[in-house]
Amino acid sequence: MPRRRIRVTGAAEAPLRAALRALRTELDVPESFPPEVLEEAARPPRLPVRDATDIPLFTIDPPTSNDLDQAMHLSRRERGFRVRYAIADVAAFVAPGGALDAEAHRRVTTLYFPDEKVPLHPAQLSEGAASLLPDQTCPAVLWTIDLDADGRTETVDVHRALVRSRAKLDYAHAQRRIDDGTAEEPLALLRVVGLLREALEVERGGISLNVPEQEIVEKDGRYELVYRAPLPADGWNAQISLLTGMAAADLMLAHGTGVLRTLPAAPDGAVGRLRRTAKALHIEWPHHVSYARLIRSLDPHRPHHAAFLQECTTLLRGAGYTVFQDGVLPEVTSHAAVAAPYAHCTAPLRRLADRYASEICLAAVAEQAPPDWVLAALGQLPKEMADGTRRQGTVERECVDIVEAALLKDRVGEVFDGCVVDVQEREPTVGTVQLESPAVFARLVGGPAPLPLGERLRVRLTQADPGAAKVRFAPA
Repeated sequence: MPRRRIRVTGAAEAPLRAALRALRTELDVPESFPPEVLEEAARPPRLPVRDATDIPLFTIDPPTSNDLDQAMHLSRRERGFRVRYAIADVAAFVAPGGALDAEAHRRVTTLYFPDEKVPLHPAQLSEGAASLLPDQTCPAVLWTIDLDADGRTETVDVHRALVRSRAKLDYAHAQRRIDDGTAEEPLALLRVVGLLREALEVERGGISLNVPEQEIVEKDGRYELVYRAPLPADGWNAQISLLTGMAAADLMLAHGTGVLRTLPAAPDGAVGRLRRTAKALHIEWPHHVSYARLIRSLDPHRPHHAAFLQECTTLLRGAGYTVFQDGVLPEVTSHAAVAAPYAHCTAPLRRLADRYASEICLAAVAEQAPPDWVLAALGQLPKEMADGTRRQGTVERECVDIVEAALLKDRVGEVFDGCVVDVQEREPTVGTVQLESPAVFARLVGGPAPLPLGERLRVRLTQADPGAAKVRFAPA
């Protein structure tokens, strides 16, 4: 599922990047790995017996990415399709209970800042030996999922194997080759299978957010906000990952042991807040139109639609990890946005839980119990992941505040058009305003009268300093 993506470029000494460095210090984000962790990361992996290097896999990632968790190969069957999806086998490099394992449990996830990332594993592993880089033979967890002609799952297999990716593609390159007809069949089928899976997502009531990337660009001494909409290939690629995560969840439920990614239905208050946001951004949302239908009608190339899609990620904040063992299934097994049981298993280089999910799925297919080290860690895994997710959320919120302050730092005193999207119950003169342009959220501190929830309001910018203060507005 998507996270909010903000990218900042520019000189390292620029005030905005200096503020982000200060934030990492304030949040006690680790700058480096201990020597004993780096020593373990340099050790050779445990190699699988099975050799699948004959499969011409390829990866699709942002052009600058080197921590490549997944590689794929798509082919036709007599009555359908075969998806082969290789996932980096992090467990082949990490000794349970060792220094590298302990550090991964401390970090939990890769943290993404607008100017850099703080990785879960050392770069020599996550961007080197364990990464599915082109022309590198490495261990992987290889999924084989056979689909029927409509894209529905028929059979699933997963095992360890040596793999060798043939090509590292970025989304724009993949999209061009698919569009101009020069893509070979394994890549061309990404569109075919992706569209079939998207149709099935609509059928079951699932929702995929085409969340655009926000880029902060410095121009003439001021910052501007630019949205970069995802390409169709982004969505098709995501469908392969979702397909695998759903297959993993089904294996776990059938086997009686697992770790699911679950999300309850969004509370009415959260949806109501989004309705006020839609109003602020001049997006028509009739009451008879469902949230899922509205999302599918939006165009991420349009700035106000892009801004709304960014805020839709707030409905994912209730997601958590649900562990079960010994055949006792949890009460909640589904992810509301996926509209099906779902498990995180496709990004083990960047997310701790995925390493454990892979081991459970491998054991399920082999009709064996998961390794003892997996079972021993399951009880604490939801809390660890929750703590890591909260840390990631704090990073995101603080980064958004810093970026928005940089965007508005030269406009203190100006008046903007906005809409009041939240008001505190105990302090009705304090709330949140959504500006029309630039499309940012900020704290609003009013006068003696309660703030008009859901109504348009002219507001004055009272403070914006990316190095010291968050953005604040007052009624004009």
